[in-house]
Amino acid sequence: MRRSSAGLAALLLAASCGLTACSSDPAEDSVTAFLSGWTGGKLDDVGFVTAAGGKIAANEVQSQLTALYGDLAGQPIAVTTAGATEETGDNASTPITVKWTLPGDVEWSYRSTVRSTKAGTDGWSVVWEPAIVQQDLAAGEKLRLRRVAATRAGILDAKGQVLVGPQKVTIVGVSPERITDLPKLQQDLATLFRRINVDVDLSDLKDRVDKADPGAFLDLISLRQSDYQKIRAEVRPLPGTVFRDEIRQLAPTRAFARALLGTVDAATEEDIAAKPGVLLAGDQTGHGGLQQKYDDTLRGTAGLSVVIAREAADGATEDTKLFTSEPVAGKPIKVTLDTKVQNAADTALAAEKQPSSLVAIRVSDGAVLASANGPEPGGVNTAFTGQVPPGSTFKMISAYGLLARDVITADTAVDCPKTVTVDGREFKNSHDQALGKVPFHVDFAKSCNTAFAGLAPKLGSAGLQEASAALGLGGKWDLGVDAYPGQVSDGGTATELAAAVFGQGSTVVSPLAMAGATAAVAKGQFQQPKLLLDPAPAAALPAGPQLDQDALGELRAMMREVVTGGTATALRNVPGGAVHGKTGTAEFQTGSEDTHSWFIGYQGDVAFAVMVQKGGAGSEAAVPVVQRFLTALN
Repeated sequence: MRRSSAGLAALLLAASCGLTACSSDPAEDSVTAFLSGWTGGKLDDVGFVTAAGGKIAANEVQSQLTALYGDLAGQPIAVTTAGATEETGDNASTPITVKWTLPGDVEWSYRSTVRSTKAGTDGWSVVWEPAIVQQDLAAGEKLRLRRVAATRAGILDAKGQVLVGPQKVTIVGVSPERITDLPKLQQDLATLFRRINVDVDLSDLKDRVDKADPGAFLDLISLRQSDYQKIRAEVRPLPGTVFRDEIRQLAPTRAFARALLGTVDAATEEDIAAKPGVLLAGDQTGHGGLQQKYDDTLRGTAGLSVVIAREAADGATEDTKLFTSEPVAGKPIKVTLDTKVQNAADTALAAEKQPSSLVAIRVSDGAVLASANGPEPGGVNTAFTGQVPPGSTFKMISAYGLLARDVITADTAVDCPKTVTVDGREFKNSHDQALGKVPFHVDFAKSCNTAFAGLAPKLGSAGLQEASAALGLGGKWDLGVDAYPGQVSDGGTATELAAAVFGQGSTVVSPLAMAGATAAVAKGQFQQPKLLLDPAPAAALPAGPQLDQDALGELRAMMREVVTGGTATALRNVPGGAVHGKTGTAEFQTGSEDTHSWFIGYQGDVAFAVMVQKGGAGSEAAVPVVQRFLTALN
């Protein structure tokens, strides 16, 4: 009975091995158990000896194995046999393949060998040695990961010229152990930074110094070489200052479209947490604007090296490189910004004390030539994303609607009283202006609110929406970056409609939206402003239909009269040719006397919009900005 059972078991084993190609070789079986326990983290079923022949416990092998991983601890690893076990007397060797999945899904695969022996042991035991993990490893050593940074790509203009690229900067910092008089150092630094028009918050410097290690390098500011050289001779001798040179991705100037482009700086803890395994401490990453939105494209893919770090004879650390995944350089993006126009816009806003924005668009193709914000150019890109009432600049849209509907002409006499009441709400003109019954083009040039409020029923809510849509307001724009196309009032009540026709009520726009509408008037057709050329936005709006040419002819003449004899006469003689435009004064808070100052216009092939927050009337703040802009441009 026993023989029958034994024979049946033998037959079943033979059949099983025939189907699965399994081995009954004890040496190979011990290696198979080791490989399974290696990746499973449990080696209790495996016997081990050291290379010298002494016994070693499985838990000690597990401990040494884990220590050898070093920086690769926690990374997925797979180990498999790579050929048959070869036996020579009491000893055997089995080729294996070790495959790691490194950060970024980089694969590192290589051959190794597992030795086993039955000499002096009860059956086959695995010979434990660090070389099993990697043939160059010795006891006490560890695998280390080294980051191989990718080359960050630049931002190019339409001609492929570099707008943002690598430049040398000097990091100005302080070291606590070198400071002799902190209050004096703080005062001296503030004075020097003000001299080069750089605002550095030093209010927390004492707290930072108190908490830092004595030899720490506390960063204060990174300076372009042009700025650093202006104060170099005076800042370097200050007791406590330290310096470090680095290469950073920079635009032509600090102000250059800063809010739109963003900056490239050291990755913060929040950045690293948001992109685990992609960003590490010490990496550079984009913050704000295009640099942040297209960071993955511009940054490229970092490479990795696996090394063994060994101490050299002189005490320095030398890396023995085992594997390298080469970095992939970033890919540049291409935008429509024009250096000359952008510099003129930045110059125009530099003298303005109030928060302000300027957008310039090429009329012929809708390309955004400049996006400026001031007086501090960083932060929110209000030029693109601001949501504020347009004030009387919206009269350009309303006038187009009235003219296109043939309910009025530029010469139609329209009354401009001091006030007008609509359903119990009183509307008035700036400075209590009253023109009497004058041609509509005069009402427009002198920016008469009451004349437009009186014409509101002729335009109607439908006409308001039609004219706004024809000039691009409220559409679904795709520029490849955040942009606000505006939202126009529904004109649902008589008072709301009366307010909406001269840019009050619930209508809100961005400077970009008004520059786009102005470009449409100048061209005779709306086309969505464009900024990104490569990669091109996936859902940019197609060009709109041709606008009413008769209405545009009258409207353009009226916009020219604003400059020659209306509210923007300061622009009559600016360089570069005739300017057409419209001023605007926008109330934005009930009960407040503060107003936003606007001007929209075009000169030649450049359309533009300027908005100065709390700047007063359009002629008071926005017009001087335009004057500086066109003077610098031409």
